[in-house]
Amino acid sequence: MAEEEKDIPAAQRLAAVSCVGTAPPAVHIRGRQPSPLNLPPQDPTTDEATLPYPRSPRLARKTNQPAALSREALSRHLEDLQVERSRTEAHLQSLKKRSDDLSRSAEAMKQQIGERFETMRQALLKEEQAGMDWVEQDRREASGRLSRVLRDWTLHLKQVQKNIACAKKALEQAGKEGTQEYTGHLSCQKKEDAAQEGSKMNEGRFQRLLKALRNISKDLQAQLQRKSFLLDSTAVHIDRQTSNRHIAVGLDRRAICFTSEPQAAPELPLQFDRVCCALGSAGMAAGKHYWEVDVGCCSAWAVGATYGCIERKGADKGAKLGRNRHSWCVELREGHLSAWHNDHHVACQVRGHRPPRKVGVLLDYQRGRLAFYDGRTMKLLQEFCAALTSVFDRMHHQFTEPVFPAFRFFKPDSGQLGPSRMEICDLRL
Repeated sequence: MAEEEKDIPAAQRLAAVSCVGTAPPAVHIRGRQPSPLNLPPQDPTTDEATLPYPRSPRLARKTNQPAALSREALSRHLEDLQVERSRTEAHLQSLKKRSDDLSRSAEAMKQQIGERFETMRQALLKEEQAGMDWVEQDRREASGRLSRVLRDWTLHLKQVQKNIACAKKALEQAGKEGTQEYTGHLSCQKKEDAAQEGSKMNEGRFQRLLKALRNISKDLQAQLQRKSFLLDSTAVHIDRQTSNRHIAVGLDRRAICFTSEPQAAPELPLQFDRVCCALGSAGMAAGKHYWEVDVGCCSAWAVGATYGCIERKGADKGAKLGRNRHSWCVELREGHLSAWHNDHHVACQVRGHRPPRKVGVLLDYQRGRLAFYDGRTMKLLQEFCAALTSVFDRMHHQFTEPVFPAFRFFKPDSGQLGPSRMEICDLRL
């Protein structure tokens, strides 16, 4: 045996090893001892052979492939795939059903909205027809009165023409026979009667109708605009821990009153100690929000919004609404309405207009927009957005922190009536 192994060329043995990819059989050469680096004999029960040298990349890729699955494993895998297919089909059916339900729900909503607007359109058409009918009736009545006046004046014209003919005839006779007195009726002046004044259409009533319709149109436009804001209405309540001691907060935390005497209460860390200010209880960090404040019973006020990092202690600009880069407001002082941010202000009231009795605040957090409206006419008082960076330095066109509603009373000067009361309106539909 040893002789046969000795006769095998070494090159053939190496070629066989490289082709098969397994360790070469143990060859004992006569006169030599086994090398200590030789690995122990391969266990025939193992699936893979241990090589004494690195495998080629192609062989490594082949050996890394998963082993062939048995028939039972393939059956189980097929069953799992079928179950997953059933679950996927059921989920797709559920999504399709949800899509159909969503479409039906949207159609039902559209129908309801259309019915509401159709009711308003019918009411407007009815009022329009009533106005047209009134104008037509007034025209007919005025036309009838004018026809009677025209008939009277036609008869008067005929009488005048008859008198002219009589006068000419009398004049001719007087020239032939000498001067004679004429005893016939020569009156030609007709007094205007009251019917002539009523021959015109009721212009005064028509002007009053136009004015009423103009006011109704303005109110309707304001209410339609306010309607979209009310869809984003937010319940705002006063945070007692932030309110100054000169501010009394109602039980519902929506009404605040100014008191000349400070309330007996311990000083809190988040409380404004020098500025007569209070904040809302919840910050707004996403979405659109709208709230209204009734300021009709207050002579000097500020309504706005602020970050929670506004200063609470002291009377510096850092604690006053609109006097720092963390807050925005509109305020009424000495009858002048103005908008403030970062200690810059602009007038936002047209002369001749009364100060608003309600202030609406619209916050669009994602768009970085904060707008103030007259709550009755929905006239825009002031808007803070990216376009106003040139007016208000360091204007944030994107909010970076939660925004809190803010309210401030101004202490009265000597001899003037002071602020009294503000209330957050209940906008529940």
